[in-house]
Amino acid sequence: MEKTEQNGSSGQKPEKEFRAGAVRASVWKNTRKDKAGQPFEALSVRVERRYQDKEGNWLSTSSFRPNDLPRLALVAQKAFEHVAMAAGEAGEGAEE
Repeated sequence: MEKTEQNGSSGQKPEKEFRAGAVRASVWKNTRKDKAGQPFEALSVRVERRYQDKEGNWLSTSSFRPNDLPRLALVAQKAFEHVAMAAGEAGEGAEE
């Protein structure tokens, strides 16, 4: 199981977050460059499950238990709706 400790050292915050219990989907806005070197903004989504270890430290994992799957589906759907609406407002199609 992949574990990553959550730290706020980068100071960057997600554009939007959707939570259902310990499962969350975070929508991130990233600046990238196209083939011509021109910057553009793109959205990405990270899904994770939060839990506490034996010492009480909060950790994140990208592994989900079977009973997490309905929550995962819910937050993924909400994140998709947010991304699709943002693409529509920008006059773009949703990325495949």
